[in-house]
Amino acid sequence: MTRTITPTRHRRSLRTLVLLLLAVTGALLAGAAPASAHAALTGSDPAQGVVVKQAPSQVALTFSEKVAMNDDSLRVLDPKGKPVQTGTPANLSGTTYAVRLKSGLGKGTYTVTYQVVSADSHPVSGAYTFSIGAPSQTVVSGTGPVAGGGVVGGLYAFGRYASYAGFIVLAGGAAFVLACWQRGAGVRALQRLVVGGWLTLTAATLWLLLLRGAYTTSGKVADVFDLGLLGQVLQTKTGAALVSRLLLLAAAALFIAVLFGAFTKREEGPEKRDLTFGLAVGGVVVAAGLATSWAMAEHASVGLQPGIAMPVDVLHLLAVATWLGGLTALLVALYRAPAGTPVQASAVRRFSRVAFGSVIALVATGTYQSWRQLGSWSAFTDTRYGQLLLVKIGLVALLIGIASVSRRWTGRLADAVALAKPAKERVAASKTAGKSSGSGDSRRAAQLARQQAAMDAARQKRLRDGDPNRLGLRRSVLAEAGVAVVLLAVTTWLTQTEPGRTELEAKAAAPSSSSSSTAPSNGALTLDMPFDTGGTDGKGVVSIDLDPARVGGNEMHVYVQRPNGRAFDIPEVKVAFTLEAKKIGPLPVAPDHITTGHWSANGVQIPMAGDWKIAVTVRTSDVDQVTVSKNAQIG
Repeated sequence: MTRTITPTRHRRSLRTLVLLLLAVTGALLAGAAPASAHAALTGSDPAQGVVVKQAPSQVALTFSEKVAMNDDSLRVLDPKGKPVQTGTPANLSGTTYAVRLKSGLGKGTYTVTYQVVSADSHPVSGAYTFSIGAPSQTVVSGTGPVAGGGVVGGLYAFGRYASYAGFIVLAGGAAFVLACWQRGAGVRALQRLVVGGWLTLTAATLWLLLLRGAYTTSGKVADVFDLGLLGQVLQTKTGAALVSRLLLLAAAALFIAVLFGAFTKREEGPEKRDLTFGLAVGGVVVAAGLATSWAMAEHASVGLQPGIAMPVDVLHLLAVATWLGGLTALLVALYRAPAGTPVQASAVRRFSRVAFGSVIALVATGTYQSWRQLGSWSAFTDTRYGQLLLVKIGLVALLIGIASVSRRWTGRLADAVALAKPAKERVAASKTAGKSSGSGDSRRAAQLARQQAAMDAARQKRLRDGDPNRLGLRRSVLAEAGVAVVLLAVTTWLTQTEPGRTELEAKAAAPSSSSSSTAPSNGALTLDMPFDTGGTDGKGVVSIDLDPARVGGNEMHVYVQRPNGRAFDIPEVKVAFTLEAKKIGPLPVAPDHITTGHWSANGVQIPMAGDWKIAVTVRTSDVDQVTVSKNAQIG
């Protein structure tokens, strides 16, 4: 028995898809923590946690890429929480920025806070401490300002998701109509879909423009309507990209008006072919311009090969829109097209070919982007960006698998055969017949014609929906759309995540930019030192934990990690303590191996307080070894 799809079942299917969209959006926002630092702090002077003998004249920070700063981006606070910087931050050279300090600073622990915007538009914030003379208590929390987080961060993430979704529906839906099913230009459901995409993208762009100032600075909802912040945003690269997007959306509105106005009224012939060609050229130009508004302000515009990366990113976005936006349009056409205007099998086959070409472009551009953002195979599993990228690749593979099922259904699809005249013809016929009869007979005939037309339309719809091939195609396309919704969420999340290449570089640079020691309030000492023995697998980081870091007996733990943060074993680790000022030492310590990458020693004796040199000898093979050292205040 052939199963028919009723209008109620249609609505349930679409409602399920909408609920899935909302659920994924909720999950995306629930996971929206403060934005990951796309520009990582790779160096500082004074370094984190270091104890300097004399007060420095300035504090300098080095990032992995250029950043944008305002007057309050770099702050230095004394132990009582009072600012001690003077003037505004300045760019010393390349990616190094500095702020000058007041003269005559006293002893104690000082806190450096920074809040900047990376070149790919994402806010970066953090804090660290250093000490003058000796460490002291401080009233400043070490968290630093929060940029890109909280309610504003969640709202901004939602705006980004909505803007991507609007662009995909707008560009892909219009492409589906022009390239695959031109009769669809007169279908109200498709018109509403494309116009809805335009409205969503326009509203999301305005939303992002208003939120941008608060998102990159205070993170306060009250600052969303601060005109001063809005003025600052308009002077940035991201602000210019958003304004450009709004101007291009005005051109897109004209394109939509012609597509669903003059284009639908033209009869087949040379004039309509010329109009189709003009719309296609104009549509590609506008869509490429909209895609460029993302490429010019995000990942593609910074880092390696931006001259190649930006056009590749534009092509990638256009391929995504053509595939997923066209898929959405096909789904709407299959479910909501009038019974008298069913989507033809030829249109579905054309879309299948267009989607196949989009997938090829997507794979090619995605491969380049993955290499550019990751840089190594280990980054796939050792960074958050790589892990999300693996999820995205899995979803794309699943989508391609479902699409292959849709292609098989397309091959067997037969257009529904209209068995009765369209309702409008019957009404017209009844009006004609009514001219030669009385007014009562005319009204009765018209009523009967409308009833018959409604019955014919319902019968035609049942025949169309009862086609098992069309039913199978609907189900597979609905499944594709569901996976596409999740894919879009993962892609949006990916654009907010620090690229794997940058994350690994930051991890490798962090030990060298950190202090010789950090001294938490509980008295424990943590010391990180990078090493390179020059042999195979000779790079890594050795960490020393000394507790309570006081005169007398101490417990010591030694950890050895690769640059990506994974623990690994080496043949030998030795530690020696030297107090050069008192000519004490070196005092050797041979820790015991506990587990992978972990050594420990109890009862490590520190005879007196002072600035101790802690030297660690690391041997990675029979012939490859190196000794690294740093100073730390103990006692």
